[in-house]
Amino acid sequence: MASKPPATPMKSKKVTTFQEFESNTSDAWDPGDDDDELLTMAAENLNTEVVMETANKVIQNHSKLQEKHKLQEEEKSVQFPELPLSIKMSKSASESQLPSSTDVANRKASLQRQQSVPHQSVIPADQYARGSPVLTEREAFRMDKFKQLLAGPNTDLDELRKLSWSGIPKQVRSITWKLLSGYLPANVERREGTLQRKQKEYFAFIEQYYDSRNEDANQGTYRQILIDIPRMSPESLVLQPIVKEIFERILFIWAIRHPASGYVQGINDLVTPFFVVFIGDYIAAGEEVESFDVSSLPEEVLRDIEADSYWCMSKLLDGIQDNYTFAQPGIQTKVKALEELVSRIDGMSLLFSGALSTQ
Repeated sequence: MASKPPATPMKSKKVTTFQEFESNTSDAWDPGDDDDELLTMAAENLNTEVVMETANKVIQNHSKLQEKHKLQEEEKSVQFPELPLSIKMSKSASESQLPSSTDVANRKASLQRQQSVPHQSVIPADQYARGSPVLTEREAFRMDKFKQLLAGPNTDLDELRKLSWSGIPKQVRSITWKLLSGYLPANVERREGTLQRKQKEYFAFIEQYYDSRNEDANQGTYRQILIDIPRMSPESLVLQPIVKEIFERILFIWAIRHPASGYVQGINDLVTPFFVVFIGDYIAAGEEVESFDVSSLPEEVLRDIEADSYWCMSKLLDGIQDNYTFAQPGIQTKVKALEELVSRIDGMSLLFSGALSTQ
């Protein structure tokens, strides 16, 4: 019988169980242990010198950071001083009103539409006349063009008329009206002499004709003038006694010197614009002409304004006097011209209007 092979010797092995492992490590996470005991164990294992050294470094670094931050704040306060409370409040209010994205888009579109409009920056008005209102950049540009035209030795009336089409600045309106009406010559050197001569001529008419207002032949004309003047505007200006006297003289002298038409209702309203513009040269900026006391002006100034108003109104009426003569041929001519224009544009409308007038 064969013998069994010798058994291989086995190394002795220490047997460990899960219970032993648990008992050796349970002190690390056992919820039943006291926290103070764990802290005491950790403190015993730490080196006291290392802890103190680390703590000192942390404190020193923190102090340095605080000093650096304090220096930065002081530099800012020097470069940008503290704003007053009112400015801060206004700044906060403006920041709270920042536009939305929709507002920004709308503004961009608006700017694109306004590229052809000149910038309306404000320029001090005292560059042109003391006490005059503030001018925008566009108004100042137009003012310069007027001054260049008027300052030349011979004013180009055609260019002045074109420039005046879109409005005349108040500061040069008086002289421009006198030129365009034909009252003053284009030559600068002749203007002063013309003014003096025409003003003397007007008051010569006053001496010659005004006393005849009470004559039987002229009482009807004078009475109608007295009725129409209080109806004029502005009432607060026209109803001043001295202004009423000026208008009475102007209208009566014109009627006497133009017997073909005489005085007609409505002519009184033609003198008012000239009088208001010419008296505006002596009214301070911001004061309304309606509330201005005309009697406060010197007598010499009032005489000049009266004569200038008369001659400018006369020049205006010279071109339209046939509107006021018998049968009003001027108006008849204009109506005929209007009919011809309408017939070329819209003949059916003319026939319709003719049929209505026949009925």
